[in-house]
Amino acid sequence: MRLLRALVPLLCLLPLRRAQPDEEDGVLVLRAASFEQALAAHRYLLVEFYAPWCGHCKALAPEYAKAAAKLREEGSEIRLAKVDATEESELAQQFGVRGYPTIKFFRNGDKDAPKEYTAGREADDIVSWLKKRTGPAATTLTDAAAAETLVDSNEVAVIGFFKDLASDAAKEFVLAAESIDDIPFGISSSADVFSKYQLSKDGVVLFKKFDEGRNNFEGDLTKENLLNFIKSNQLPLVIEFTEQTAPKIFGGEIKTHILLFLPKSVSDYQEKLDNFKTAAGSFKGKILFIFIDSDHSDNQRILEFFGLKKEECPAVRLITLEEEMTKYKPESDDLTADKIKDFCNKFLEGKIKPHLMSQDLPEDWDSQPVKVLVGKNFEDVAFDENKNVFVEFYAPWCGHCKQLAPIWDKLGETYKDHDNIVIAKMDSTANEVEAVKIHSFPTLKFFPAGSGRNVIDYNGERTLEGFKKFLDSGGQDGAAADDDLEDLETDEETDLEEGDDDDDQKIQKDEL
Repeated sequence: MRLLRALVPLLCLLPLRRAQPDEEDGVLVLRAASFEQALAAHRYLLVEFYAPWCGHCKALAPEYAKAAAKLREEGSEIRLAKVDATEESELAQQFGVRGYPTIKFFRNGDKDAPKEYTAGREADDIVSWLKKRTGPAATTLTDAAAAETLVDSNEVAVIGFFKDLASDAAKEFVLAAESIDDIPFGISSSADVFSKYQLSKDGVVLFKKFDEGRNNFEGDLTKENLLNFIKSNQLPLVIEFTEQTAPKIFGGEIKTHILLFLPKSVSDYQEKLDNFKTAAGSFKGKILFIFIDSDHSDNQRILEFFGLKKEECPAVRLITLEEEMTKYKPESDDLTADKIKDFCNKFLEGKIKPHLMSQDLPEDWDSQPVKVLVGKNFEDVAFDENKNVFVEFYAPWCGHCKQLAPIWDKLGETYKDHDNIVIAKMDSTANEVEAVKIHSFPTLKFFPAGSGRNVIDYNGERTLEGFKKFLDSGGQDGAAADDDLEDLETDEETDLEEGDDDDDQKIQKDEL
């Protein structure tokens, strides 16, 4: 006992052992106690803030681990880490995490301004983005072996061949390389590299492990022309929609997409995919051709978005992703290459009208205090010049909509006998109208009586009293100001992938 008492003061002088980060599949597992240590120990640290129940996080996990392994094999000083934001909520809050996964890059232990990760969710994308952030935009390739390694180890790579690396053309190439995060660039003046890839003069080649295998740049070598060339050739003629490819699809320059909903289980799967690919060659750089496995459970929400059922596939739809998403449907169900080409040509010529979904009008649509609207009766009800119509645009799976439902029903009861106030709702996953574009759920809009076809966004409290004040004030108390965002739930979207009620309650904003 005396010995123990004597040792206590000495033990107090010993340095406290810091919490050591755990590791899973080569990825550091950080907690509040080990976060600072990891920042201090690693010059470059990429950190994923995730939630264990998040579907997108689960899909990212194997690619994230592959990226970590690839960097370790190369002897890189870059490390990958992850933080369970549901357990380490203070850390998540400190770094502004509002959705999952959120990925941030820390350089030299700087916690004040970590850079947001913005590239794709495949291992090659992650590695390329990190190398761009920690090294030159274009790696100097001194010999043919270095060039071969770059080409062979990446799905897509771009090499600039310049006999004078200080030339204006070479400088334009480097400027283009600095503008693209998710593709590795190399630059070389080596005669061996020129010879290996059969170039006799300066040029740029995009190498890829699909379609033609390589594309040679032609034209004036400027940054802008190079970027257009790369963006036109970096994706396959036909790309499958997955968790990993989604950022490339939605983040690309091509905003017109044609989608083939094709179950991989059908006997003529390859034939239909080949027809689609044949058609794609005529619209390179104009329309992005995407196919979606309509049998896959992860893709059912996409089918629902287009008003399709599994039994209606194979099917084709076209969508534009400009300021407003607009959908188009071919007149024919024939999926030959010629029919698909014809549909695309007519769209580009402006000869195809948008396709607006609508359910059939229920016979009892107006039998309850809350009236049921579908695409077919929306105009007649919402823009009735003698009525003030308050509409909830909802999705059946949306957790926030489910929470609002009993309040909305009480609101209907309150005004069921009113002379000119109508409470209504519309399932916006199955019905679309030209006059109103819905981007999030629930969205609440007021259509005041009169001939002006006015629409007022509701931005007040989602309570019975809040709604009553709004209606009794003629749509004034609770109306959205002119500078308010139209999407009232941008920061409260339910993850489209999480289907059960528990997950619907988890507020998040995925970055897809």
